[in-house]
Amino acid sequence: MESTGASTYGFQAEVKQLLHLMVHSLYSDREIFLRELISNASDANDKLRFEALGKPELMADGGELRIDVDIDKEQRSITVSDNGIGMSRDEVVEHLGTIAHSGTARFLERMSGDQRKDSQLIGQFGVGFYSSFIVADSVEVLTRRAGTAPEEGARWTSDGQGEFSVEPCTKADRGTTVRIRLKQDADEFLDPYRIRGLIRKYSDHIAFPVTMRQEGGEAEGRETVNRAKALWTRPRNEIEHDEYVEFYKHISHDFTEPLAWTHNKVEGKREYTCLLYLPGAAPFDLWNREAPKGVKLYVQRVFITDGATQFLPLYLRFVRGVVDASDLPLNVSREVLQQDPNVAAIKSALTKRVLDMLDRLAKDEPEKYRTFWREFGAVLKEGLAEDPANRERIAELMRFSTTRSAGDEQDRSLDDYLRDAGTDQDVIYYLQSDSLGAARSSPHLEIFDDRGVEVLLMTDRLDEWVMQFLDKYRDKPFRDVARGEIDPKKLGGEQPVETEANKEDRNLLKRVKRVLREQVDEVRFSERLRESAACLVIGEDDIGYQMRELLKAAGQEAPRTVPSLELNARHPLIERMRREGDDTRFELLSRLILDQATLSEGRQLEDPAAFVKRLNSLLVELGAPPES
Repeated sequence: MESTGASTYGFQAEVKQLLHLMVHSLYSDREIFLRELISNASDANDKLRFEALGKPELMADGGELRIDVDIDKEQRSITVSDNGIGMSRDEVVEHLGTIAHSGTARFLERMSGDQRKDSQLIGQFGVGFYSSFIVADSVEVLTRRAGTAPEEGARWTSDGQGEFSVEPCTKADRGTTVRIRLKQDADEFLDPYRIRGLIRKYSDHIAFPVTMRQEGGEAEGRETVNRAKALWTRPRNEIEHDEYVEFYKHISHDFTEPLAWTHNKVEGKREYTCLLYLPGAAPFDLWNREAPKGVKLYVQRVFITDGATQFLPLYLRFVRGVVDASDLPLNVSREVLQQDPNVAAIKSALTKRVLDMLDRLAKDEPEKYRTFWREFGAVLKEGLAEDPANRERIAELMRFSTTRSAGDEQDRSLDDYLRDAGTDQDVIYYLQSDSLGAARSSPHLEIFDDRGVEVLLMTDRLDEWVMQFLDKYRDKPFRDVARGEIDPKKLGGEQPVETEANKEDRNLLKRVKRVLREQVDEVRFSERLRESAACLVIGEDDIGYQMRELLKAAGQEAPRTVPSLELNARHPLIERMRREGDDTRFELLSRLILDQATLSEGRQLEDPAAFVKRLNSLLVELGAPPES
């Protein structure tokens, strides 16, 4: 091979850090480099087979698609070659000079300092190729894109320390060859028996033959090491647990095990096979709705795309897997698929299978389901708005922190809530807040705690939005405890007796309203407060604070929400205000009461400096320090 015109590039700063982490944190998993390289080679072959559907000439050279693994003990090297799609020089610089194109900095932000835990994040960022440096002193990549001339090849080399070089080269065959020069402590990977064992362990499911030279040193003879049969096409009773796990890692490039999977073959009017997985950890781009990851789509075992988003709703975008259909048109542009009735039918069926899988996980393995909900629960909630047909099923799968939960665990289902509430309670009570701490200390909960009534605590940023689409569950309506007035009679327990003093206090309410004017809609005595002096309550149909923040983040103006101020008639501070004859001091106390109610909601004051001045003024009035 000839080459001229080499160019040297520096890795991104984050890439240097990540490579250092991989080399020093994954020693117990060193063998995974071979799995990742073979998986990448398989993807390259799949992509060539797809492009060849429209351009058969791309397959003209290079023979049948395959993956070759070779060992050179003298050179201390391992080579993994494919005859797939290959890369151009520009693609080499783009793909091998960055990690997963984006998100590397976010990866580093999520590092905890625990090397074993941090190493598990790597699979979420698509960095399989870079695992080569766990065992390599240097890595060389030779590649040529299918359909280009031999002299249009490219060579990429690096020792993983800070720079890489790219130069043109002549490569006779299409595809990519990755050659690894092993470190001195990596002799185990020069043993052909060891490499064969790793191929069978990690890559038996690869749909292309993975070959090695036959034992005995015959230069011409090669043998296929893996079964070379797509795992999803095999009967379920022939597939071991570890095979399912390794196949998940192959299609997702995730180092962690999946929580669950479902494997089904459908025959009849529509014939297809699906193998769907629930990941164990959320990817870094989970909230990027503009670029969701879909399942891998095959038609009659021919790879079509690794991002088919039309077969599952967007709120299930965390699901990974494969769909292999026999009766879909090969013109799989997004518009065609959306209009095809077979796609709609398969989407409905796959959605049901995923929800069934989640239901089984919740019932049979609650610990795993807690992990799922912690990682993906906020995304699943989107289905309440996006999938009316399955709204009840999604509601069954939701989990909440409540006033009876321990710590920050979200472990209470709506069925748990209704079971413990009893038949006399005809409403499901909930409270929305920015944090669990703010929710638990909210004054709105005081009467509910007093009466022993459980309240759901909602702190996700989308909760107010999704609750607009969930008005009832099991025929029980939902009620936000921070909206409207509370009727104590509906909460059970001993009812308060309205005193004569309360009836005579209309003047106090009018005075507070005159001070606060347009800042509050109404001032009234509260039925919900027991210990706090005051709280803010918004109207039944007003836009809440979470929704206002969502609209603001989207660049939209939200109509102003003017809350009502509720006062605790039995609180000493309100008693003090009843007796206050000085208008200036009364105004000071009224504004402090409003500031206090705002802070108790966990929200920011519009003018914190004014609050500090009012508070200082009141403290000064309490009296000067005693003389020494």
